[in-house]
Amino acid sequence: MKKVIQKAAVLVEALPYIQSFQKKVVVVKLGGSAMISPECIEGVLRDVVFMEAVKMKPVLVHGGGNAISLRMKEAGIQPQFIDGLRVTDLDAIGIVREVLSEINGTLSAQIRDMGGRAVGLVDKSELVIEAGKLLPMLAGKSGESKPTDIGFVGEVRRIDVEAIRKIIRRDRVPVIAPLGKDEKGNVYNINGDMAAGALAAELKAEKLVFLTDVEGIMTKSDHRQILSSLKREDIVRLMDEGTIAGGMIPKVMAGLHALENGVKKIHIIDGRIKHSLLLEIFTDKGIGTEIVN
Repeated sequence: MKKVIQKAAVLVEALPYIQSFQKKVVVVKLGGSAMISPECIEGVLRDVVFMEAVKMKPVLVHGGGNAISLRMKEAGIQPQFIDGLRVTDLDAIGIVREVLSEINGTLSAQIRDMGGRAVGLVDKSELVIEAGKLLPMLAGKSGESKPTDIGFVGEVRRIDVEAIRKIIRRDRVPVIAPLGKDEKGNVYNINGDMAAGALAAELKAEKLVFLTDVEGIMTKSDHRQILSSLKREDIVRLMDEGTIAGGMIPKVMAGLHALENGVKKIHIIDGRIKHSLLLEIFTDKGIGTEIVN
């Protein structure tokens, strides 16, 4: 009986959050090593289906970096990265599109198998992101930084928000690959974190959640601890100190862009923890790091 009462207490704790977030858009970015484990992916998708069932409006954005690198190596192409950006020539963009299409189809099918309703957006005709070629400022032979062409790597120029809202209004979960196309029909690979941030901003999402393979933003001390709640002004300081570095930077920058454009909260949580999405959204304590204005 005690266990039954405890289960009821969990539901009661979740109730005000369920009521508060009904019909609210929550953008979820699934990436990192959390995508390697089938158990992690299954757990995340069950959380997404739960969110849909209680009338929330989840939007799932997925990456595929590890799988893309593996497929490139199998094809005899050595993956190259410059300042964290994948050099993406004509052969590479073909592999990127192929792998992301497979991942998108699998995630969408799994959601449907769990009783949810998903619409995958990955084919060229379905892409909701209008992109332009990204020309990062990189040091040349002279040592001076200049715009550098690294292939079919893009940045978000515009998002077809209405196309996504049509799917949401039909009570479906948009499953979005981080690909964009330009006016000439060229397809570009876009950093998944930046794509998620732009989507959340344009959709005026209630929350943007990054599911990754770390517990959150951690202190640099010997006894590392999670920084559970941060404000925008804390971020610059932590970047200057080096507390925020590496792969965390795109997430934080994408999160700040989203906050500046009406998103209320950013969450960075460990997707390897079972039901981490539900724990963050529907419990009093939550997990990981939240960033607010």
